[in-house]
Amino acid sequence: MRNTTLCYIEQGGSYLMLHRTKKENDQSHDKWLGIGGKFEDKESPEECILRETREETGLTLTSYRYRGIVTFVSDIWETEYMHLFTADGFTGTLTDCDEGDCQWISRETLLSLPMWEGDRIFLNLLFDPEQPFFSLKLEYQGDTLVYAAKDGVPLPLD
Repeated sequence: MRNTTLCYIEQGGSYLMLHRTKKENDQSHDKWLGIGGKFEDKESPEECILRETREETGLTLTSYRYRGIVTFVSDIWETEYMHLFTADGFTGTLTDCDEGDCQWISRETLLSLPMWEGDRIFLNLLFDPEQPFFSLKLEYQGDTLVYAAKDGVPLPLD
């Protein structure tokens, strides 16, 4: 089991997204994700997201919020606890990422990008600034989402 962070940085109605194309053996190869990565020893979620954002983008977050946690269960990959953040303030200049290409994507087109099915569920929750902190469980068989529950309550799958 592993802990990771994922942050959706917003600026002017667009979100900074990472198209994962450069890393070998990447479970998210060719998918679009927010910015983040694995915890290092003794890191808090906040320390991890600040470090990962700096490493992947060159940006330093100045305004961010811890929004939820996703339990990602797979029949292929190890269980992962993803700590979700949103951010709307940063300093610095965007740099190249060694895991893929970062691009600002408008909110209107964001959900049409290739991504994990469950990401669309939590992105809709993150788009609502009044949404309280949530726990989401997502279970996959291969790349197919077979179960989702928010705060312990099963969700219908489309």
